[in-house]
Amino acid sequence: MSTNRAPGAAGRRAILLAVCVALMAVIASVSGLNVAQPDLARTFGASQSAVLWIINVYTLTLAALLLPLGALGDRLGRKPMLLAGLTVFGAAAVLAGLAQSTEVMLAARLLSGVGAAMIMPITLAVITSTFPAEERGRAIGVWTGVAGGGGILGMFLSAALVDVASWRWLFVLPVALAAVALVMTLRSVPNSRERSARSFDTVGALSSVVAVVGLIFVLQEGPERGWTSPTALAGLAVGLAAAAGFTAWELRRRDGALLDVRLFRERSLAGGSLTLLAVFGVQAGVFVVLFPFLQVVLGWSGLLATLALMPMAVLMMAASGLAPKAAARFGGRSTMAAGILLTGAGLAVMATFVSVDGGYLSVLPGLLAMGLGMGLSMTPSTEAITGALPRERQGVASALNDVTREFGTALGVALLGALLSSGYRGAIDSRLDGVPRGTADTAREGVANAVEAAHAAGGPHAHTLIRASQESFVDGWQQAMWAGVAVMAVLLAYVLTRGPLSPAGAPNPQDQSEDNEPQGAERATT
Repeated sequence: MSTNRAPGAAGRRAILLAVCVALMAVIASVSGLNVAQPDLARTFGASQSAVLWIINVYTLTLAALLLPLGALGDRLGRKPMLLAGLTVFGAAAVLAGLAQSTEVMLAARLLSGVGAAMIMPITLAVITSTFPAEERGRAIGVWTGVAGGGGILGMFLSAALVDVASWRWLFVLPVALAAVALVMTLRSVPNSRERSARSFDTVGALSSVVAVVGLIFVLQEGPERGWTSPTALAGLAVGLAAAAGFTAWELRRRDGALLDVRLFRERSLAGGSLTLLAVFGVQAGVFVVLFPFLQVVLGWSGLLATLALMPMAVLMMAASGLAPKAAARFGGRSTMAAGILLTGAGLAVMATFVSVDGGYLSVLPGLLAMGLGMGLSMTPSTEAITGALPRERQGVASALNDVTREFGTALGVALLGALLSSGYRGAIDSRLDGVPRGTADTAREGVANAVEAAHAAGGPHAHTLIRASQESFVDGWQQAMWAGVAVMAVLLAYVLTRGPLSPAGAPNPQDQSEDNEPQGAERATT
C-alpha cells in the first residue's frame, strides 16, 4: 500500500548499501573477463575476434538499453525493475559460468547486459528520488566511488580468481553480489514511479538503441578492422543517422520525449555530461596503456598489475566521498574544476616521468593525482546531471549519466589507444637498424609482439629489440598522455566559463518537484 512516510536514517543507509552492492555486481562484470582472454580462447577454441565479442557484447548491450530501461523503470516502478534486473543478471551469470560453447557464452553475456541495463540506472535513481536534498550529495558520492573504483576492484578479484582457480569462477562474484542485492532490495528499497499522461516514447527508445549500438560499435571495431573499413563506416553512418533522427523526434515530442534534449542548453546538464565523458575517457585510455606497460614492459603478472591500480582506486573512492563537502563549501563548479585540474596534472606527471628504468614508481604519483582528481570531479558532475531533471524522471537522468560514462570509456579506449599505437610505430622504426626484416615487421605490430619475436629469434638482436620496443612503447605512452592533458585543459576552460553555476544544495528541478508534488510523481511505496 502507498505511504508518504520517508525512510529514516537507518533505512536510508540500508537503501544505499543495497543499491551499491547491485552496482558493484554490474561494474565488476564490465572489466572482469579482460584478464581471462587467453583462457576463453583455449576453452572454446575461439578466435581473438570472438573473444573480444564475448567481452564487448556486454558493454554494447548495457549502453544501448540504458535510456529505454531507465525510462521504463520510472513508469513501471524502480523497485520491480531493480528486482527483475538482478534476477536476469544473476541467471545470465550462472549460464555464462556453465557455458560450453562460444554461442552460449555470447548469449549469456548479451543477457547479462540486458540485466545490467535494468539495474544500473535504477541504483542511482533510487538514491536521487529517496534521499533528501541535504543528504543526496553524500549518497551520490558513495555511488560514484563504487562506480569509479569498483571496476578496478573487480579486475583485481577477477585476476586473483583466474590465478588460483579457473575463469569460470569469475562469475561467482557477480552471482553472489546479485543474490545479496536481491535480498537487500526486497527488505530495504522502497518503490517509486512516475504517473504520466503521455504514452511511452517507443520511437525515441528504438532510435536511441540504434544510435548507441552504431556509435559504440564503430568505437569498438574501428581499431580492430580499421577506421575506414566498410563495417566501421556503415556503423558510423547508421549511428549518426539514428542520433540525428532521435534528436529531431525528441524535439518534436517535447515534454513527452524519452529525453528532453532541450535540457542540454542548461549549464548543469551540459557541463556534467562533458566532464564525465572526458574523465572516463581519459581513465579508460590510461588503462589501455598502463596494463601493457606493467605486464609487458615491466614483466608483471596480471594479478600484480591490477594490484598496482588499487592506490588509485582507493583515492578515487575517498575523494568521491569528500567531494560533496567540498562542493557545499566552494561550489560544484569549483570542485569539478579542481578535479579536472588534478586529473590533467596527473597525466602530465606520467607523461613527463614515465620510463622503462623508473618502472612503477615513475607513474605512481601521476596515478594518485588522477585518482584524487577523478573522485573530486565525478560526484558533482553526476549530481549536476541528476539535478537537471525532475524527480519523476530520475531513471532517465541516471541512464543519461551511465550512457555518458560508457561513451567516454569507448572513446578513450579507441582514441588514446590509437595514439599509443601510432606513437609506438613511429618511435620503433628508427630503433630497428640491423634487425632482420621479418622480425622487425612483427615488432612494429606492438610491444607484446616485439618481445615475443625477440625471444623466438634469439641471437645478438634479441636484447636490443626488447629494449627498443619498451622504449618505443614509453614514447607512445607519452604521446597519448599529452593528448589527455590537452583534453583536460579544454575541459577545464569550458567548466570555468560554462560550468554549473548553482552551488551544491541550491534548488534544482528535482527538489522543486519534491515540494510541489507534480502530477507525474508517485512518492515512495513499500
